[in-house]
Amino acid sequence: MQSTITAKSVVDFLGSEIVPNQKTDKVAILPIPFEATTTYRKGCENGPGAILEASQQLECYDDELEAEIGLIVGIYTHEAIADTRESQSVSLEEMLRVTTETVKSLADQGKFVIALGGEHGITAGVVEAYRQSSTEPFTVVQIDAHGDLRHEYEGSIYNHACVMRRVVEMGLPTVQIGIRSICKAEADLIRDQEMKVIWGREIARGSDWIQKAIASIPTKRVFLTIDLDGIDPSIIPGVGTPEPGGLSWYDLIAFLRQLFISQEVIGCDVMELAPVVDSVVSEFTAAKLVYKLVGYQALAKGWIQSAPPAEARGLPAPRFQVADQLKP
Repeated sequence: MQSTITAKSVVDFLGSEIVPNQKTDKVAILPIPFEATTTYRKGCENGPGAILEASQQLECYDDELEAEIGLIVGIYTHEAIADTRESQSVSLEEMLRVTTETVKSLADQGKFVIALGGEHGITAGVVEAYRQSSTEPFTVVQIDAHGDLRHEYEGSIYNHACVMRRVVEMGLPTVQIGIRSICKAEADLIRDQEMKVIWGREIARGSDWIQKAIASIPTKRVFLTIDLDGIDPSIIPGVGTPEPGGLSWYDLIAFLRQLFISQEVIGCDVMELAPVVDSVVSEFTAAKLVYKLVGYQALAKGWIQSAPPAEARGLPAPRFQVADQLKP
């Protein structure tokens, strides 16, 4: 439908380095520049475009994985869907419908889909696509500053603050990573349902949080949703609702590498980039993160040869290895 699938051309992810081929590329990047319910900083509808633009500055060669990932794997960038830029009117229900349809179509073609938002409410549509297409159970692993477990917020059950509540209602298990801001109702839900949460303070103080997080996942298959405010705002300030105390870069990629190796990641999304004027730090870091997701999937699937972990090659070790000194 023209109202939900834009006719605008998009910049290909890493288009400065690779030539996409829709038929043969293993990875599909899906921009979803939708924004309707953000409650603090606006601008996440501009996030997907900013990430795609920033990706032109990435090196194709990944020094950790020792391979030109994009050339080996192939990365196809789909046209944008559910586009609310330039005052285009797209309802929440329409966004969820077209998101589910598009992601399911790509997944059914065998693509590893990475959706780019856009507000976090989009994730409900992405997860529903995998719920429809999957014949095996899967867990939703969420990296986020916020629980996003409210039943409704500001009059909408599809508000970005409610997305994980919708996922729970789908009957899917969840593991939440880096949470450091919730309301009392969310705290009560987490306690009453014994939900699995790795709190931000645990990451700062504990040396074994990655192992604990992986062990908490009850299924082999995983869908990964990343709200960029899960990362410390000193690294990615361009988010809608920043919270201090988030994941560091090396904590983050150490966890992601282990997640992809230990589990079967069936799809991902990266949400809530709201670019900052006169700064490219946030979008470039987000683009680098997206490329890491591609690389770790390539490693897990055997599309590239195994490379040793970064710390084994003399690169900076993740912070969690030295965090014992923070314990009281």
